Amino acid sequence: MSTDPAKAIRDADFVFENTVVKIVANRNSPEIDLPGIKVGPFKEGKEYEVRYWIATELKKAGIARIRMDEPLDLMMLNKIQWKERVQASQRVTSIPKEFYPKLRRFLEELHEKAIKKPEKRSDSEKAKNLSADIIRMRLKKIVSLASSGRDQTGQILRSLTKEEKSMYDCLHKIISEWQNEILKTQGENKT
Repeated sequence: MSTDPAKAIRDADFVFENTVVKIVANRNSPEIDLPGIKVGPFKEGKEYEVRYWIATELKKAGIARIRMDEPLDLMMLNKIQWKERVQASQRVTSIPKEFYPKLRRFLEELHEKAIKKPEKRSDSEKAKNLSADIIRMRLKKIVSLASSGRDQTGQILRSLTKEEKSMYDCLHKIISEWQNEILKTQGENKT
């Protein structure tokens, strides 16, 4: 995993896009020939497994719907936000490993719905606010853990997503180097 947080986010997104997901065909469809890969044929009502990026295209075309094991919705965001809020300041709640890629897609989907149907605007705003709150609380805890002056146990770090672990590693390294530089004695600086 990269120690560049932006790259870690892009990497996690790439992995998520290529994750195999289940779809259910909405209608019969012949085999589709994509560059380097063939998908289908699809029979209405049958379940298939395809990569997420293919599933989204099939969904856009009305050929299939995606069946997610852990779909992200407002109820799940509320639950995560509540758990994060009640957890101690040095404890980060476990969240699904693909939380951030799912979150970005969920927020985008709600935003698109809000554009088409203004009555959906409140759902989009609520999801955005809950998401910002979750991110703010988790980031505060990650900064606290990274600056604690000690290496964290595997148990604590297992609660972080790949993106958060990358952020933690960067912060921990920067903070440790800074502290070491500040605490150097004058005698150590002379050659």
